[in-house]
Amino acid sequence: MTDSTELPPLSNELIDPFGRKVDYLRLSVTDRCNLRCTYCMAEDMTFLPRQQILSLEELRDVASAFVELGVRKIRLTGGEPLIRRDIIKLVSAISDLPSLDEVTMTTNGMLLPKMAQPLKDAGLNRLNISIDSLRPDRFKALTRLGDLDVWHKGIRAAKAANFAKLKLNAVILAGFNDDEVLDLARYAIDNQMDISFIEEMPLGEISSHQRVNTQITSQALRDQLETEFDLTDSVETTGGPSRYVKVAGSDSKIGFISPMSNNFCDSCNRVRMTAEGRLLLCLGNEQSMDLRAVIRSHPGDSALLRAKILEALQSKPERHEFDPNRTDIVRFMNMTGG
Repeated sequence: MTDSTELPPLSNELIDPFGRKVDYLRLSVTDRCNLRCTYCMAEDMTFLPRQQILSLEELRDVASAFVELGVRKIRLTGGEPLIRRDIIKLVSAISDLPSLDEVTMTTNGMLLPKMAQPLKDAGLNRLNISIDSLRPDRFKALTRLGDLDVWHKGIRAAKAANFAKLKLNAVILAGFNDDEVLDLARYAIDNQMDISFIEEMPLGEISSHQRVNTQITSQALRDQLETEFDLTDSVETTGGPSRYVKVAGSDSKIGFISPMSNNFCDSCNRVRMTAEGRLLLCLGNEQSMDLRAVIRSHPGDSALLRAKILEALQSKPERHEFDPNRTDIVRFMNMTGG
């Protein structure tokens, strides 16, 4: 291992081999979840031993290293991040980092009734909340363990906490919930929220359905939405992969995340850290670096950690190669939070 005194001068920015600037880190804080969404994981899951998961201090050190290298947005993901017992302390520790513009989170909403206000008080800026069906029976079938009434209570709690922004995420599966696209959009607009519709990605082997049969493109969803809404393209971005349209007569926006039909790789500005400390350079590839090994073998050596992040970034691929007919990526979505 290179001694930190011999490290090359650090760049102030994370620039990959294709000239893309990385300023967004998606940080998974756990692989565990209180739901078992059919497109995300198997019903009977084996989770990582807790000692393999990064500690609060280790996660904070990783976040700090990325911020020092120019990251300005950190999204906390899972699994379900809110099942981590120290999540409020972690949000507070990361939100205190200098030069960080915002800390956001993606959650399934089940624990928001009790946790929305503490999250806001700890410094969380925005929330993305998953919702794939507004029908109680279908919601239960898609999540296997979810309760739509609890989800609605979580939305009310999040609105009462007055976050800077609330956004809904919906994964749309042909033959499962594609008949609810208009209902989901109406719900978001009626509640003054944005919503993003997401194409399903082939991550991990699942048994509930064949992904090639449930693919539906963002364009097909937009066509459906335009039967009711007047949509115009927007140049606005939140720093993620959504391509937004404006809705006439509303402040809400509708986004489309299209990894299968219209990939967003040319503007990719993000990397992901798994809960056990593996730095993933691309959601659709397996190039990675074990930063947990760096942290635990050289505790407190922030210069070495930054140097290893810079080294890893040089392996970031130009694009992913998702194919609904194949599951080339064996890890489930709960390992990276999307």
